[in-house]
Amino acid sequence: MADEIQARLLEEVADLHGVPEGAYNIRTDGETTGRGTTANIDIVTKTDCAGIEIRIKPGTRNESVHIPVVLSKSGIKETVYNDFFIGEDCDVVIIAGCGISNCGQQDSQHDGVHRFYVGKNSKVKYVEKHYGEGDGLGKRIMNPATEVYLEENSRAEMEMVQIKGVDSTVRTTKAELKAGANLVVRERLLTHGSQNAVSSYTVELNGEDSSVDLVSRSVARDSSTQTFESRISGNTKCSGHSECDAIIMDQAKIVAVPGLTANHVDAALIHEAAIGKIAGEQIVKLMTLGLTEQEAEEQIISGFLK
Repeated sequence: MADEIQARLLEEVADLHGVPEGAYNIRTDGETTGRGTTANIDIVTKTDCAGIEIRIKPGTRNESVHIPVVLSKSGIKETVYNDFFIGEDCDVVIIAGCGISNCGQQDSQHDGVHRFYVGKNSKVKYVEKHYGEGDGLGKRIMNPATEVYLEENSRAEMEMVQIKGVDSTVRTTKAELKAGANLVVRERLLTHGSQNAVSSYTVELNGEDSSVDLVSRSVARDSSTQTFESRISGNTKCSGHSECDAIIMDQAKIVAVPGLTANHVDAALIHEAAIGKIAGEQIVKLMTLGLTEQEAEEQIISGFLK
């Protein structure tokens, strides 16, 4: 039964149906349960703390790394440190994510600290999905911390997704960009019940012509709460954009806290924020096509979070 739960969690957070192609490290209930490397990508266990180092050789292209974490036992609490060293002129995809199934009485918690050191002219796509399930009284807690250091003319594209079932999360992301570097973040978040989610982004645009495009889309249902914080500092000729677009439902609460600091006359920074309920005419239009009110709401939410 535990193996079935673990397989389902791996499918949810990493789209895995078996051993993945390329490099991978699978962590299950606090232990490494699978690992594979390639000629260009090495994975080494840290000796001073829990976690791994992923080293990608310069010039590596069209390769992937999967590093999912699953917790299927109640009461496990861990903090894991993963460092990614990506050489120059690379183009790689990194799939992470954490799934927790908690059917017990104790809280289960995974805190993951991911640090990315991206070499010159390299491109990284990073996908991180969080998912929780289980009918126990124990909570499912995830606190991901991400640090991104982009060298000249490098690019990081980050997809940060919280699917459902996570009772509490504090998601912090910090980035420092050198000349010509580009960071793109797409966050999708759904909370329900009495869940609480905090997303905090801090970006330092230090190099000339560096840029960031940060967009968060979220839905808060029932009595859940969400807080979105973004702080972008333009320290030279650069461009920065952040956007928070949220749907609020039932008795939920959403707080958006934008922050822009221009420390240079040629720093072009923009923030947009919108929080509102689903428009009644949208629901009515879908109901005329044969959907129930609940089905109409679900379809609108699904399309919004795509």
